[in-house]
Amino acid sequence: MTGEPVTGDPVATALNPRLQEIVDDFRGVPDKDRLQLLLEFSQDLPPLPERYALHRDRMEPVPECQTPLFLAVEVEPDEDKGTVHLFFDAPPEAPTTRGFAAILHAGLDGLDADEVLATPPEFSSQLGLADLVSPLRLRGMAAMLSRIKRQVSRLRAAPPAAP
Repeated sequence: MTGEPVTGDPVATALNPRLQEIVDDFRGVPDKDRLQLLLEFSQDLPPLPERYALHRDRMEPVPECQTPLFLAVEVEPDEDKGTVHLFFDAPPEAPTTRGFAAILHAGLDGLDADEVLATPPEFSSQLGLADLVSPLRLRGMAAMLSRIKRQVSRLRAAPPAAP
């Protein structure tokens, strides 16, 4: 496998370039090295800013994940398209969950809302992890993306806050 997306694959063509690059990275390594790559991503999950680190209650839990994971989404309201910012809290002893969160952060943070909303829900199947991690863990990643998209939609629909 060359790591290139299959021509005509609707999921591959719908991914934003950053997410496509991550998928290509995973598909470009042998199966045995994909878990290591996921662990490397887990180490790159940024720490929470103080506004969330001190107020976890401002974050949404993702109970579909096997370990406690919380996320927060912000959409900058002053831009036409609304830049999305993602924040995740996952324990260091949960590297798979942290890895999935880090993939979503690296692939979606800083994109405009339309790009985030256009992310196909099944993109994680392209990472080639189905035989390496449990289906329950993959459902957790899908749940993270679903909650991110729901929050982006809600935040875009909300009227701007008064100064």
